[in-house]
Amino acid sequence: MKKPATKKRWVRRIIGYSLLALLVYMILGATLPFARFPEVSQEFQQSFSTDPFYSDTVGTDRAVLVETSQEALEYRLKILNEAEDRILFSTFDMSPDQSGTELYSMMLAAADRGVKVQILVDGLSGIKSLRKDMKNYALGTHPNIEIRFYNLPNPLLPWTFIGRMHDKFICVDNKFLLLGGRNSSNYFLGEYNPDVLSYDRDVLIYNGSGKEPEEGSVWQQIEAYFTSLWDGGDCTTVYDRVSKRKEEKLQEAAASLRETHQRLLEERKELFDPDTDYVAMTVPTRKVSLIYNPIHKMSKEPWVWYQLTQLMKEADSRVWIQTPYAVLNDAMYKALESIGSDLDDYEMLTNSVAGGDNFMGSSDYIFNKEKILNTGITVYEFQGNHSMHNKSMLLDGDLSIIGSYNLDMRSTYLDTETMLIIHGEEFAETLEDAMLAMWDQSLKVTPEGDYEAREGVEPLVLSGSRKYLYPITSVVFQLFRFLL
Repeated sequence: MKKPATKKRWVRRIIGYSLLALLVYMILGATLPFARFPEVSQEFQQSFSTDPFYSDTVGTDRAVLVETSQEALEYRLKILNEAEDRILFSTFDMSPDQSGTELYSMMLAAADRGVKVQILVDGLSGIKSLRKDMKNYALGTHPNIEIRFYNLPNPLLPWTFIGRMHDKFICVDNKFLLLGGRNSSNYFLGEYNPDVLSYDRDVLIYNGSGKEPEEGSVWQQIEAYFTSLWDGGDCTTVYDRVSKRKEEKLQEAAASLRETHQRLLEERKELFDPDTDYVAMTVPTRKVSLIYNPIHKMSKEPWVWYQLTQLMKEADSRVWIQTPYAVLNDAMYKALESIGSDLDDYEMLTNSVAGGDNFMGSSDYIFNKEKILNTGITVYEFQGNHSMHNKSMLLDGDLSIIGSYNLDMRSTYLDTETMLIIHGEEFAETLEDAMLAMWDQSLKVTPEGDYEAREGVEPLVLSGSRKYLYPITSVVFQLFRFLL
């Protein structure tokens, strides 16, 4: 009579051990492949030089800083409307909300007039944010549009959840390149949710020469980079077919997008002005260059960080860093320390723990803030009314750096990243003004980790559940901080 009970216990044990083994597999599979930090190869180091980032003469590329969320949406809509031949659209995250729908409508309109549109979205963000919204199919089934996801996660291969595509740029006809830190949603674009916004920064590069891109130009660099990602083997075409029973919904979604485009035509005529003077809107530059990380989905050599450190080491007197997060390993701490040894002005602006929107990043910052301060860099924490997502550097008075790279281990070793290096005094002045405007809303952190008082700036106060969770998570997250 006891045998059935014994058999049931064995079945439960087998199920329990199997689930435990699966859990261990998932945890180890998502962590062990990324626990080691690769170093930049000797080959890469020997081939690298900072000389190509500089020029003695003014080039054909002009630039304008895109600082507000409303400007960010409007510039995107304007350059998409200008497309005549090809659009390369890359984003970490995209949402079919109001700003996203307006972007969709402009790309569909471009495709309707014969423009080839390639849209590349990170796979993990894509399946979370885009899901089965029919607007995606309205684009993806158009003969002139293709949508691909980078590194679509496989539940049986846990390491596919880690390495992400973090790039955010739009390239139109080798004439416009908009690149920065903004994702494609209301949180970053437009003012549809004014109480729920994130500060961020982009740069628009304009080539008004009408000539084919020169060898080594940023236009050749961005196209080659996008193509390597697109064809690299880690991308999957999505939203390219629908079942017969959804055909009517597909047509309704396409019609809705075309109605959105028509509404923009009628209500936002300035976006479609054929006489827009992009020369007047921009300033000249000497040289614009692209840097990026390896494109595969596993742990990466820190190409972007290495190139940034080499440029910072050559600065004569000033290095300003603006980053939403600061999560560093020992090699990065040492690099920061060596960079600042001969500088007169060495500062970093990051989010305060109370104001930041990255729970894990803030947790780590609490635990390791002292290590950052010990590198010798002067740290300021932003106290503005929204979280700050800007990723920029300013070197001396002529080199500006803007893009998607956060000063953390994820951007350094795990994700694809892109940054533009812009040589030119006039643009550096505009970036300096924008950075100072945010510094004016910030408080200096003392060597003891407190704030130095400043007239007109009150420190944000940590509230809610985070106040009680951070003392715990700041310690627990040290176990896997290499994934942050």
